[in-house]
Amino acid sequence: MKPKIIIVDENNNVIGHKERETLKQEEIYRVSALWLTNSKGDILLARRALTKSHDPGKWGPAVAGTVEEGETYYSNIVKETAEELGLGLKDIKPEKGPMIRISDRHNYFAQWYTLTIDKSISQFKIQKGEVEEIKWFSKKELVEQLDKKPEEFLKRMKRYFEAFK
Repeated sequence: MKPKIIIVDENNNVIGHKERETLKQEEIYRVSALWLTNSKGDILLARRALTKSHDPGKWGPAVAGTVEEGETYYSNIVKETAEELGLGLKDIKPEKGPMIRISDRHNYFAQWYTLTIDKSISQFKIQKGEVEEIKWFSKKELVEQLDKKPEEFLKRMKRYFEAFK
């Protein structure tokens, strides 16, 4: 049986659960995401797998996932971080960041978490079905790349970055 995602109302109250494939555009769901930095202030981004149905090959947050039935935003980000980057609960203690509401071709509440960790790229174990590659970006490099090559990033990356400056 496929996991069901949580459906919420405009106030982020749970109103039901659905299989992802049956979701209607007007239905609101929940997403958790991780803004990962190191002690130098660099930002870890993940390039989405080329096989993803939404935004394949685009750079986005280090970790993101749709909250499923039985999960909280927090339990989801811990699970997704373990799956996508190979970091277990002993490695991470994400802090709650801002919650944003997205309403465009996707319709969701995104609870952001932040985490500072000093690891080289080779110390992460990425999940190939979800993540094509990961890279540390300096803030300066990220600003430059968002301006020069916006098509390589999720449409909302500039907004996300502004929320965390």
